[in-house]
Amino acid sequence: MPRVIRDTLISVRELAITAGPFVLLALALLAVAYFVLKPTPPKRVVLATGPDQGAYQAFGKRYQEELRRHGIEVLLQATPGSRQNLRLLRDPKSEVQIAFVQGGAGAAQPSAEEEKEEAIPLESLGSIFYEPLWLFYRSEAAKKLNKEGVIGEIAQLRGLRINVGARGSGTPGVIGRVLRANLMNRDDVQRSTLELTAAVVALLGGELDGLAMVSAPESQLVQMLMQTPGVRLYEFAQAEAYARRYDFLSAVTLPRGVVDISRNVPAEDMVMLAATCSLVAREDLHPALAQLFVQAANRIHSAGGWISRPNQFPSAKGSEFPLAREAERFYRSGPPLLQRYLPFWAANLVDRMFVALISIIAVLIPLARVVPPLYEFRIRSRIFRWYRVLRQIERDLAGGGTPAAELLERLNELDGKVERIAVPLSYADELYTLRSAIGLVRQRLDARRAG
Repeated sequence: MPRVIRDTLISVRELAITAGPFVLLALALLAVAYFVLKPTPPKRVVLATGPDQGAYQAFGKRYQEELRRHGIEVLLQATPGSRQNLRLLRDPKSEVQIAFVQGGAGAAQPSAEEEKEEAIPLESLGSIFYEPLWLFYRSEAAKKLNKEGVIGEIAQLRGLRINVGARGSGTPGVIGRVLRANLMNRDDVQRSTLELTAAVVALLGGELDGLAMVSAPESQLVQMLMQTPGVRLYEFAQAEAYARRYDFLSAVTLPRGVVDISRNVPAEDMVMLAATCSLVAREDLHPALAQLFVQAANRIHSAGGWISRPNQFPSAKGSEFPLAREAERFYRSGPPLLQRYLPFWAANLVDRMFVALISIIAVLIPLARVVPPLYEFRIRSRIFRWYRVLRQIERDLAGGGTPAAELLERLNELDGKVERIAVPLSYADELYTLRSAIGLVRQRLDARRAG
């Protein structure tokens, strides 16, 4: 092996031995921080949506596509609606970690069983869209009240067959408040609680006079009923009054022609009563997943729609649950800076481990000062240890009791060993100093032999 390569390998080996414990300590601290902080999010998350063909399900599929780009699998769990979503979120045995929740669903009085399930705290990732209260009715049923077949007041619903929404959804709670505000009891209408699709079929078949549903305009059933002949939409002329009474409701406007401009559907601006849907998650949802869901919500809901303006959603306002830290961070300063330049996994790892890295560096910097002196000591010790042998030869020479031939043999052996010592070039001067000392002792030995 060439001497230059051998010297280099010696230097690398000594550096590895010297800095090895330091590196192992750093790796151990990083491993502990990684285990405690868990910066990598799980690859699978369960999202509770709503009934089939509803807006929740449609939006759930879009969230699936958004998070799939980052390697996260979103499993959709169909439910009757918001109330059931809240039960699943609060149930420790449930796998649901995030769900769509209609405004007002969290304000309803929980049952005794639900109170036992409130062990898991919930937090909001923001409100994401308006959910109007759609009250569709058959014009034939309304003709019993007037020739135009138009229902102008909630009180005119008395005696009609109305589907108020499936159990577990948020619709019964909203329509119940509307009825109570008009001094109507549960028995004033012939209530039914069919699933949404079954209720639409019953309405079109004449088995129901009307149905209530709380849903985003993107729902296929809403868009279909808006364009179905013989089916009318109730206009909440007192929407602002309802909104003043119930803080989770808002008065919104359905613009003229927004459903179908060519057919002018609806024929005029309509005042609607709307709840606000929020994205609600368990408090223990991984922060990286919360950040991804908020970013996905921004891409999905920021464009606006029938009744919302562009960039109105998602929003930190309008939710009944405390805002998650990651959501608050997003609404305040946008996506994390590193995610604008790095892949998600790398940006998330640095972002989650940043504080731990700073702490580890603060601990290791004082310890790192030990490495250079220790490295220097190990290199120099390869040279200095032979001074002891040389010193003993010199003492024996001065004592005069050891034969000169024996001393010469020992000195030659030492010189041969020193010649094979490999050290970095920066320490070559000390090696030559040792060889000079050996030469000085050799001169004294030669002078003794000559004498």
